[in-house]
Amino acid sequence: MTLHREGTKIMIFSFMGLLIFNLAISPFLSESPIIRGGVGIFSLFLFGIVVQFFRVPKRTIEINNGKIISPADGKVVVIEKVFEDEYFQEERTQVSIFMSPFNVHINWSPMAGLVKYAKYHPGKFLVAWHPKSSTENERTTFVFENSKGSVLVRQIAGFLARRIVFYPSENDTIGQGDEFGFIKFGSRVDLLLPTNAKIKVNLEQKVTGKQTVIAEL
Repeated sequence: MTLHREGTKIMIFSFMGLLIFNLAISPFLSESPIIRGGVGIFSLFLFGIVVQFFRVPKRTIEINNGKIISPADGKVVVIEKVFEDEYFQEERTQVSIFMSPFNVHINWSPMAGLVKYAKYHPGKFLVAWHPKSSTENERTTFVFENSKGSVLVRQIAGFLARRIVFYPSENDTIGQGDEFGFIKFGSRVDLLLPTNAKIKVNLEQKVTGKQTVIAEL
């Protein structure tokens, strides 16, 4: 299993913290080997949970400029028409994907093209499904554009996800399926699509990053 570079420090600190904890309590459990073993096993379990946050799946992709692929693993929690007022200033179809703490946390570009817009917004840490999380939480906004159209992608921090990592800058070129960011410990990704886009997913559907087709332009 490959692990993501964004998790290196967290995994090291987690391992060291659990190791120190086990060494510190070991003298007090010297006469209780079963309990000491149980604490050790539980510590390994906790470390395993941390490690799985940063796994990197091996996935292939069929490039198609007319298809918008899922930028994240998770579940579709919103499909609705909204007025997008940060960049397009027009009505768009919003598709939101909720990433649980057990999903892969990498974000991939849903399309190939030019990064027309990239902006980081500091903010709150409301739960990701809160209606105001799209506008009040810490988030980043990207607009990707090619000959087929343009799509706004928004990474949104949640109650647990308190660090968003993003890589592209304005005027960069990006390939479909390229990694553009990482949300630590899960949250939400919004897609703001043209209203004439053909939506290919349903509410509550589980989607796979780089694999599931969200829409066709």
